[in-house]
Amino acid sequence: MSDDPRIPAPRASSDAAPVPHGPCVLLKHGEVFLKGRNRHRFTERLQDNLRVALRGVGGSTWIKTAHNVTVLGGQVPVEALVERARRVVGFNSVEPAVRVPSAFDDITASAIDALRAVSGERRGLRFAVRVRRWDKQFPLTSSRMEVLLGSRVLDAVPALTVDLTTPDVTLNVVIDRRETYLSCERLPGLSGLPVGTSGRALVLLSGGYDSPVAAHRAMRRGLACDFVHFNGAPYTNPSSVYKAYALARELNRYQPPGTLHVVALGKAQKQLAVAGAGRLQVVAQRRLMVRTASALAGRIGAQALVTGDSLGQVASQTLANLVAVDEAATLPVLRPLIGREKQEIIDEARSIGTADISVLPDEDCCSLLAPPRVSTGARLPHLRSVEKRIDLEEVVEALLDSAQVLRPGEDEEVPVADDGCPAPA
Repeated sequence: MSDDPRIPAPRASSDAAPVPHGPCVLLKHGEVFLKGRNRHRFTERLQDNLRVALRGVGGSTWIKTAHNVTVLGGQVPVEALVERARRVVGFNSVEPAVRVPSAFDDITASAIDALRAVSGERRGLRFAVRVRRWDKQFPLTSSRMEVLLGSRVLDAVPALTVDLTTPDVTLNVVIDRRETYLSCERLPGLSGLPVGTSGRALVLLSGGYDSPVAAHRAMRRGLACDFVHFNGAPYTNPSSVYKAYALARELNRYQPPGTLHVVALGKAQKQLAVAGAGRLQVVAQRRLMVRTASALAGRIGAQALVTGDSLGQVASQTLANLVAVDEAATLPVLRPLIGREKQEIIDEARSIGTADISVLPDEDCCSLLAPPRVSTGARLPHLRSVEKRIDLEEVVEALLDSAQVLRPGEDEEVPVADDGCPAPA
């Protein structure tokens, strides 16, 4: 106990269980904080998603909530907890921390240890202390606590210097009724709404940069995502399916895992070509994709489609062609990247971990039977005329009945069928 008369004696506590010292992680809530009466629902989903992200982490964990912050700890290295928590959509920041009893001497000792560890052999490292009291009954004000902690740290680690304006390191201290959290590092989280709070969507997942980034952005707006990939089988090799599987597995790191549906589109593409699609071939294929995806969404309970379209990026993504494609859908078509430039999309793909997969070579079904020049202003009467020459209902039903359903998991290998394609789960 401190003999400094400025320091009050520890408060008596009715709680019998002592507060354990040890590392933990503070997870600051993002938009959940802004929710009103439904906040508890968003918080519950956020923590459910966190539990899913912690599966297989290699030890027991615990989670508690206090003042719009989730505290995470357990018998697991804090680095592993941080890595898993940073995948969960809905946390603004992730802070490795240490938990100690809310007694001045315990807080002081931990503050000295933390800043001594950060400073190492460096001299002149500038530091600041920031204190926040969740427990307003704590006998020292936040500003007074900052002064006392700072002076104790300087006495114990004279190599440090105080800089309250531009410190090299900031020690954040959060004081609650029984326990206090100290941290020197604040990492950015994914922010956004917890996955699943906005409903379920079906992502048209190709092997390129765009659609995985669109899926990730949809997740950050609270959409739980399943995936559908159209390949050119039997006229193309399975390379695009392997890429789609790898992309879905990477994206599933950010959400409770969604399923991947693989649809072999090659024969239907040939039917459109034989029906005389000509320069409309690519747009007609896209209409068939969204028509099929809409029917699949109805089967799995998805409420919207998500695509990676960016306005004007390629010929099939002119405004006229996008309008023509939307007319074939029976659900809203969401385009999170509609105003993004290609380099912005590539940079974001690198940040979420999908770029190295997207760059791999494959046989894209969109280029199969594509004409030398694609129509940039497809007209609906012409497209409907082509589509009348084939039985669309029968085609869509056949595509869905032959679709493969895969469940990409973080640590599993791709199951392979006898034909060399990923096998249905």
